[in-house]
Amino acid sequence: MIHLNIGSNLNSRFGSRSDNITLAIDLLLSAKVKIKKISNYYETPSYPNKSFPNYLNVGVLCFFNENPEILFKIIKSIEKKIGRFKTIKNAPRVCDIDIIDYNSDIVKKDFITIPHSRCHMRNFVLYPIEQIDPNWIHPVLKQNINYLIKKLDFKSRIEITRLSKNVNIKL
Repeated sequence: MIHLNIGSNLNSRFGSRSDNITLAIDLLLSAKVKIKKISNYYETPSYPNKSFPNYLNVGVLCFFNENPEILFKIIKSIEKKIGRFKTIKNAPRVCDIDIIDYNSDIVKKDFITIPHSRCHMRNFVLYPIEQIDPNWIHPVLKQNINYLIKKLDFKSRIEITRLSKNVNIKL
């Protein structure tokens, strides 16, 4: 199973933050990524600069028949189509797609690290995973999702809101 996290904290020419996430998922489906589950939206303050707009994030559980490098190229193409361009680190963005886990593989290359190097410290990654894959175990740390959430500091556990709204896509 592959875990992706998709986030947005800016509107784009395609619409709102949720529209950007929906479009990203549509484009993943068009690229032959088979999506099994999508979490609810989760909203968090922007990090590290809380004066930036809040983020919306979803977790996606999926399958892909190619290697992670090909998926990475597809993701970068999707981000660009939606209007993401490189600026300063942690700047607001219309679309951010991260590969969190790729079939429990461990990949370290110049341009990609899987599992995502900071996924175990990010509330907006862990809570969606808990919702869509409650038995997930971090491939390197060998710790389950519930343990990782309990390890988050108190602030990280209260600065996240699970919204009742879901991505408007039929799987």
